[in-house]
Amino acid sequence: MLETSARLLKLLSLLQTRRDWSGPELAERLAVTARTVRRDVDRLRELGYPVDATPGAPGYRLGAGTGLPPLLLDEEEAVAIAVGLRTAAGGTVAGIEETSVRALAKLERVLPARLRHRVHALQSMTVPMTAAAAPVDPGVLTAIATACRDHEGLRFDYRSHDNAESGRAAEPHRLVHSGRRWYLVGWDLDRRDWRTYRVDRLRLKTPNGPRFVPRDPPDEDLAAYTSRAISAAPYRHQARFTMHAPAEVVGGHMPPTVASVQPIDAETCVLRCGANELDEIVVWVALLGIGFEVHDPPELVERIGAMADRLHAAAAVSRPGPRDSR
Repeated sequence: MLETSARLLKLLSLLQTRRDWSGPELAERLAVTARTVRRDVDRLRELGYPVDATPGAPGYRLGAGTGLPPLLLDEEEAVAIAVGLRTAAGGTVAGIEETSVRALAKLERVLPARLRHRVHALQSMTVPMTAAAAPVDPGVLTAIATACRDHEGLRFDYRSHDNAESGRAAEPHRLVHSGRRWYLVGWDLDRRDWRTYRVDRLRLKTPNGPRFVPRDPPDEDLAAYTSRAISAAPYRHQARFTMHAPAEVVGGHMPPTVASVQPIDAETCVLRCGANELDEIVVWVALLGIGFEVHDPPELVERIGAMADRLHAAAAVSRPGPRDSR
């Protein structure tokens, strides 16, 4: 009986690891006959697990039932889920903190001691550096994701970065998560162009708009597109530089919400950023400690030259003389 129960658990675990299994494959993995596999599948069905027969060659698939079956996880999967739940407990989706804590408590009760120590060590030795961001209602995220999937238009009130309120209608394409905030990339019907919206600044209206035929996205790399949109577009000045360092080095100095970095070759990359004052850009880029060339805007070149002259003059005046150096 114990052997049969252990085999049923192993069978259930196998069915959860991939979508389809043939009968002979399961028999080989369990070291039993195909007939025993059929009997074990029948036992799982009697216990309430929806194991479906796949068409064609005899095979099996764990289907969706009326309840959630127990999940059998290997050690690495269990650690990954525990760490993810701890992160979600303090994340940017409102309302899931308490749920995440409950799920984590259930998981940690059954984790072997060695795995609990791994999870606790990682959590206790990690200090989050991200600042608090406005949380997003999970119902809003779900509604937007569903509209993206079903190609249904969205109508919503939107508050821009300068607190201006406006009504928007858009064809939603994808949700993008920066690590601190959620963004919606969509085609704005009134502006006839692609736009990026912060989800915490929009209020959905019901019902949704009409269905639409999906357009080609504005960029194959939506993460890079969103980074460019949110790091430069909201500001009065948009700057473009060629940086004399690999993209991974330059990107390591800043999150994607601050600037967009795209490689040119193994030694150079393009940096795009924005600010309301040109001097902010000059100081910020200079402090990176990386050689660069300025392309846009043209007036930024003059501002860099003027600041360089001031710094050079200050250095000359402040340089210690022979007596000061004693």
